[in-house]
Amino acid sequence: MVEQQERARARQQRILDAALRVFSRRGYRDASVGEIADVSRTSKGGVYFHFPGKEAIFLHLLNRTAARLRDKIESAMAVQEDPVAKADAALLAVLRTFAKHRALARLFMVEALGAGREFHRRMAEIRGEFAGIIERHLDEAVRQGVIPPVDTEIAGQAWFGALNEVMTAWVLSGRPGRLEDAYIALRPILVRSVGAEDVAGRSTMEP
Repeated sequence: MVEQQERARARQQRILDAALRVFSRRGYRDASVGEIADVSRTSKGGVYFHFPGKEAIFLHLLNRTAARLRDKIESAMAVQEDPVAKADAALLAVLRTFAKHRALARLFMVEALGAGREFHRRMAEIRGEFAGIIERHLDEAVRQGVIPPVDTEIAGQAWFGALNEVMTAWVLSGRPGRLEDAYIALRPILVRSVGAEDVAGRSTMEP
């Protein structure tokens, strides 16, 4: 029984890895379960055993990516003490992850337009979760007197929204420039937007 479960988990992982390659190459609309099955060396029936359809596979990939991003964010924030620096580190962790995986960024930001209502509902939830991380640390910055009282909910949404726009423009441009370079310009605007002039000169951009 244990061996059978391990084989099933291994096949599911193989399907997800294949799906990521197919979605990245074809986009969501033109990808097919048949091609995912071929790339994963699995029958279509085997794919449907694990997932009811293409949308479910795509949603699973989104959740897996979000979970990995959360881990990277937590690790990046753990080495910072200043609450504004923690919020900054969270955004930078997201940016660096997608900077290393441009195809993944394009997949979720551009190619997912036809992915269905459930996908877009979940994407909105994830964006809200990440904006909430920014909000919580800005709340702490207000409590510590690091920044003046601000609407941290709006600020969190604005910070994450600005980063999302920068990443989307980078993906659509197709230019090989470093995404980190765009954040160097964006970062002072973000920290000054919450009255954190004194931390605008600090940098979390080191590797």
